[in-house]
Order: sequence, then C-alpha cells, then structure tokens
Amino acid sequence: MTRETINYGVVLVTASSQEEGEAIASALVELKLAACVTLLPVRSIYTWQGKVNAESEWQLVIKTDLSQFSALSDKIQELHSYQVPEIIALPIVAGSDSYLNWIGENVGNG
Repeated sequence: MTRETINYGVVLVTASSQEEGEAIASALVELKLAACVTLLPVRSIYTWQGKVNAESEWQLVIKTDLSQFSALSDKIQELHSYQVPEIIALPIVAGSDSYLNWIGENVGNG
C-alpha cells in the first residue's frame, strides 16, 4: 500500500553546466522548495531560434511537493542562465511511504 501522492512530483530542469545545476539545486533545497535534486550529465538535441543544436547539459531531477511549483519555478527562472529554461513537472503516482514521508518533511513547512 502506498501513501496518497497527489501533491508529490518530479520537476525536470536542464542547466548549461554542472556549476549552474549545483547552484540551482542548492538554492532549492536550502529554501525547502525541494527535498532532493539529482544531477546527471546529458546530451540534448533541440531547436532554438530556427537552428538544430546539440549540447552537453546537466539534467536536474527535483523531488518536491507540487504545491510548491510556482515558487520553485520562480526561483529557477531567477537563477537560470537560459532565456527559456526547461521546467516541467511530472506527478509521482506511487512511491514508498517512507520516501514520500521524507519528501513531505523536507519541503515547505515540513
């Protein structure tokens, strides 16, 4: 049996460098907008201003309470170097009670 997860989710953000990703991640955790942020090196192929680009980036996987999404998104946009950063939220539909409780304890008012 899993805990109701309607408010919990994962937010995906790409950053231009490991340093930028770590700065964003640290700010989100310190402000209790995220319980945890995992950073992974990725290669992205995308269209920007009519041109196909291929770049190395850092993928942030942000575990949070989606009721915090607006504040989280605002902080990411404040710190991010991209004109249009990726900020997309995916709901967690199931998870272990202990992990979901941990997210709840570490986001927002706790």
